[in-house]
Amino acid sequence: MSLPALKRVLLKLSGEVLMGGQQFGIDPEFVAELAKEVKAAKETGLEICLVIGGGNIFRGMAGAAKGMDRAQADYMGMLATVMNALAMQNALEQLGVQTRVQSAIEMDKVCEPVIRRRAERHLEKGRVVIFAAGVGAPYFTTDSGAALRAAEMKCDALLKGTSVDGVYDSDPKQNPDATRFDTVTYDRVLADNLKVMDASAVALCRDNRIPIVVFSIREKGNLARVLAGEGVQTIVQDS
Repeated sequence: MSLPALKRVLLKLSGEVLMGGQQFGIDPEFVAELAKEVKAAKETGLEICLVIGGGNIFRGMAGAAKGMDRAQADYMGMLATVMNALAMQNALEQLGVQTRVQSAIEMDKVCEPVIRRRAERHLEKGRVVIFAAGVGAPYFTTDSGAALRAAEMKCDALLKGTSVDGVYDSDPKQNPDATRFDTVTYDRVLADNLKVMDASAVALCRDNRIPIVVFSIREKGNLARVLAGEGVQTIVQDS
């Protein structure tokens, strides 16, 4: 089972990926390498949206677990995603890729508000659009934000670049015998609580028939291989 022809995609990156080899924060050298991969993908003719998590700076649920008010902690996490988006914008524009950041929390001194039709015009003009601040409300993860933006922008696929090379039947970091799926259905992901994205994000992709492609972004050149239908990946879609 393979993907349909892709014209517009949303690439979701976990914030932790931007740390590179560091314990926290943003590694400019690794962000520059990621930007090269995004540029190479764009040069194939794709229209690209990006959503980046904030876990390398602050994770709302972790803050709530330590006694912070959950809504307050989530807003802090959203602000972290804006910092990551600006870092990626800088790296892309240093490579000559025109990029716009749109934030669900308005901060007009540093980025645009999320306006769907404006984002569509940016994509049509060959710009990369980075959506920041999740959905602009607490209690929703950046996975949900990515699924929402992918649906809004009518993306042909949601590519999730993580630290693992696909979806497994159990945690491969804890179980060396875990089996990786080449393809798996949305319903199986939800029923078995497979750790792809949170349930609301998976359900939103299912309802809008947006395939989810899970792959390792840490492996150099992997984004291009996945877009070419090669490389190690798991595709989540209807059977």
